[in-house]
Amino acid sequence: MAEEGYMSDFVDDVDGDENGAVDQNIDDYDMLTKVTDTSSAQARTGKDIQGIPWERLNITRESYRRTRLEQYRNYENIPLSGDAVDKKCKQKSKGGNYYEFFHNTRSVKPTILHFQLRNLVWATSKHDVYLMSNYSIMHWSSLSQNLNEILNFSGHVAPTEKHAGSLLEGFTQTQISTLAVNDDFLVAGGFQGELACKVM
Repeated sequence: MAEEGYMSDFVDDVDGDENGAVDQNIDDYDMLTKVTDTSSAQARTGKDIQGIPWERLNITRESYRRTRLEQYRNYENIPLSGDAVDKKCKQKSKGGNYYEFFHNTRSVKPTILHFQLRNLVWATSKHDVYLMSNYSIMHWSSLSQNLNEILNFSGHVAPTEKHAGSLLEGFTQTQISTLAVNDDFLVAGGFQGELACKVM
């Protein structure tokens, strides 16, 4: 892994492809250097809220954003559905303050198995987030800064086995495709029709 000081030549090309691969260089930054969390105080003094050191890259944030907007095409199941939504929804003016930044953490690593998010990140309050990370459902608290495993699907999952250890019961290495959490009740669904429920 590269040290933090060796990033000056990191972004050489922002051409990207029709699927938005222009993001790859920025996303790979995590793997090349240690990036710390960003507080609201740091953001007020100019630190990027995602922790990207634009001053050390060969592209400015503004130039990268412009290229992204020009090249990225969002996937739509129904052609032109985005245009229909734009017509129905109230448009907001650019430059307004719509939220107050508080904190960004890079220590919580969600993994999404499908290019559509499909409810794999679920916020149950202002401070509690449930997410998928590899085969585990995790809970992250922004107040305590703690990340805890709630359910692990990497092995054999059979909560009420009639025959202990039987691989015919339950399921193994379930890839979770959807998640919902509300009122201390969690439901997770897999790509093969698996369904797991947990009272928390």
